[in-house]
Amino acid sequence: MKFNMKKLIVLLLMISMAILFGCSKTEAPKEEMKEEGKELPVTKLPNMKSGAEFYFSPDSKSMIGNAKYEGDESHKIYTINIDGTNLKKINGDGETACSYYFPDGKKLIWTSTHDLLDLPKGEWSDPRNYPTGAELYTSDLDGGNIVRLTNNKYYDAEVSVSPDSKKILFTRSIDGKCDLWVMNVDGTNEYQVTFTDEWQEGGSFYLNDSKTIIYRAWERKSEGQRGMPMTIFTIKDDGLDFKQITHDEGTNWAPHPAPDGDHFAFVKVLPPHNFEIYIMSLETGEQTRMTYNEAFDGFPVISPDGKTLAFSSNRAEEKGVRNLSPYFMDISSLNLGMKE
Repeated sequence: MKFNMKKLIVLLLMISMAILFGCSKTEAPKEEMKEEGKELPVTKLPNMKSGAEFYFSPDSKSMIGNAKYEGDESHKIYTINIDGTNLKKINGDGETACSYYFPDGKKLIWTSTHDLLDLPKGEWSDPRNYPTGAELYTSDLDGGNIVRLTNNKYYDAEVSVSPDSKKILFTRSIDGKCDLWVMNVDGTNEYQVTFTDEWQEGGSFYLNDSKTIIYRAWERKSEGQRGMPMTIFTIKDDGLDFKQITHDEGTNWAPHPAPDGDHFAFVKVLPPHNFEIYIMSLETGEQTRMTYNEAFDGFPVISPDGKTLAFSSNRAEEKGVRNLSPYFMDISSLNLGMKE
């Protein structure tokens, strides 16, 4: 049997090129959409007239978030049991925006301007004019034993704590430029994670490995436009292993991780301006729609036991009323709890 050397060389070159490009090309997981058209059971948090951005306690039995009640000149931090009992205001003076439980369930962390009331108030929803003097504080569950962690007259907010209780993750805005920052839980060893001039990073949380951060970002050139495009990314807290997670040109906002280390809830804005909640797998890219309502559904949070999806919505309000309240969806059938 004779070999055609010329053909053999061509064949080997083709195989080598296939191996080379097959190994070096990085493709994003295919974003498959599951549209079933029906919500899982949803209930409203009792005795909470209004409120948004509520996060679960480690035992999944209480929540902390922003609300405004009679006598409050602005939104304040409140805690409440998930059965609607034990509503408690945590802080007093100043503007507040973001809060979170420590994983041990014994402390709270929150953002407030109450020590810098002489500075311009700014606007929490306008990244070009975030409040200066929004500093980070810790307290006990009753709002006592307050410790101030930052002192820089910047915007330090959108705060969360790593599952291993060792690091605080937050967004800092300096002269209208947002980046992710990390520090120890006592406020020491503060350092910057992201360094991008064109992107505004924020809304970040650690995955259950206490190393990987999931967050959303938008391009600064898009600020101010309605339906502003947003993209979800992950990055390690040492600034390495950066990955783009969503790849469409729409608004993908407010990611929050499930305890299984793979899935996360987020908001997708459907045409024309319908805010709906999805759950996505980091591994496969599959997206599953969770809410089906023309009202605003946003700020999704998955409970530490993986059984409940909490979100803020105005679905019970009359058309045009923007008042938000916390809601619960039973997602226990999805098996998103921590894997052994």
